[in-house]
Amino acid sequence: MTFRGAIIGCGFFAQNHLRAWAELADVAIVAVCDSDADRARTTARVHNIGRVYADAADLLEHEQLDFIDVATTPESHRDLVELAASRCRLVICQKPIANTYADALAMVAAAEAAGATLMVHENFRWQKPYREIARRIAAGDIGTPRFARISFRHGVDNYVNQPYLKRIERFALMDMGLHLFDLARQLINEVETVSCRTQRRNPEVRGEDAFTALLGHVGGATTVLDCSYHSVIRPEPFPQTTAWIEGDDASLSLTADYRLQWHRHDGVREVLLEPPVPVWGAPPWHGVMDSVRAFESHVVDVLNGRAEPEPSGRHNLMTLALALASYDSAERDETIAIDAWIEARE
Repeated sequence: MTFRGAIIGCGFFAQNHLRAWAELADVAIVAVCDSDADRARTTARVHNIGRVYADAADLLEHEQLDFIDVATTPESHRDLVELAASRCRLVICQKPIANTYADALAMVAAAEAAGATLMVHENFRWQKPYREIARRIAAGDIGTPRFARISFRHGVDNYVNQPYLKRIERFALMDMGLHLFDLARQLINEVETVSCRTQRRNPEVRGEDAFTALLGHVGGATTVLDCSYHSVIRPEPFPQTTAWIEGDDASLSLTADYRLQWHRHDGVREVLLEPPVPVWGAPPWHGVMDSVRAFESHVVDVLNGRAEPEPSGRHNLMTLALALASYDSAERDETIAIDAWIEARE
């Protein structure tokens, strides 16, 4: 069976979505949509897609689709997801799912009421090294996890391809922070408390471009998340995310050259987990590109009934809550109990 899909939003990262979809034999992207009609036409021409729309309602009225891939900026997500959920079996929403918890909650409710599956395009958990780390932790290779440090620090000019990142008031936590919070939940456990400090280091950026968050997990584990878009590091590690995870029996470390080390009482074992470079990609983006392909392959499994959505919209509510609560923590200089934070908003 071939699943018919369309993409709404034809910006920088949407091009990765489309190239990855094109690799899947059982998917056909039959239309693209963007409010910038010229950009939509250019995207359709580059990717050999037959139909072009400038209005999402028009797209959904005229196309019979199994799924929609929403790859716009977050202020448009609620309207688009609620519209698409009434017309498609499955809706994918680019992260962040929304700028507010209330909007995200409404989107999840709308999808559930319509009987549609809502997924969030959260691709860091689909990166090859982190799939292996998650597998090893689940297999008991380090015993019970007690501590993790997950770090994303670089100095690459992200703003060349995504200039809007300079203008948004809430930047690092809502861009990279969501990835790191999701990894912490995937690898360690659910989160009970969060404490956060933010920094604005680049004077050309409106929002915070660095943060450090301390998470207290159910069961007693601790995670430190740290992120910076304004670090001088050579060789430049972008866009890799490093990690150190300690359990009762062993530890795992992921370095910036894709090397996973398993630290045991009897020594260190090492494996190289660099992903392949897609035919349409190039280093250093190949790790992210490969994760987009892995996520979209998982979407096909969900459509075929072979897998549960990872992550679903409802699962992603907690990830968004952690990012938003981190702003409150930084502003008040206090630790936030996340369940109480959520309860006050539901």
